[in-house]
Amino acid sequence: MAEIRGSDSRSTRDALLDAAYDVVVAGGWQTARMVDVAAAAGVSRQTLYNEFGSKDALAQALAMREAQRFIDGTNRFLEDVNPTRPGDAVAAATEWTIREASDNPLLKAVLTDDTSELLPFLTTRGDAIIAAARQNIETYWRAQWPEIDPADVALAAETVARLTVSYLVLPSDGPDGSAEAIAARLSLLVERLLMKGASYQ
Repeated sequence: MAEIRGSDSRSTRDALLDAAYDVVVAGGWQTARMVDVAAAAGVSRQTLYNEFGSKDALAQALAMREAQRFIDGTNRFLEDVNPTRPGDAVAAATEWTIREASDNPLLKAVLTDDTSELLPFLTTRGDAIIAAARQNIETYWRAQWPEIDPADVALAAETVARLTVSYLVLPSDGPDGSAEAIAARLSLLVERLLMKGASYQ
């Protein structure tokens, strides 16, 4: 089989992740074989194994790439709205994330997968995603409000990351489960967690 010719190995990696994405969205992850994903990407099965090693590793990489897209989108949104308080930043980022998630084909496919093969990458095996989200929140807050105690920032960032993922995995119905309501709830929580850093107000 002819291999994809790209500028670097990243082009092959992205092609494989794109192929895996299409399989998941189509609802065929459980029965998909590595050779099928490789063929869809235009590479050999050996290339796929060289890049990821296993189907589980491919799924993990796909989950991380999608999480990074959410993180990048959140950062761009925060640049546009330019919040002046940590709570406002959390409200804006949370509302944007939940609205985007509601229309995200990959997340929808994962949440409706009856085999539960992929859901653990957001729950019991979701440490990498939560860590990436937490680190992004910490980095942003420390850059915007350096006077806040780093320990308080770390606690608040951990809490926000875990709660946000939980809301994505288990969406709530009704007015209390709207993006606005959840965003307001997390904003209030963060303001209380960071009370010792009140000099930013």
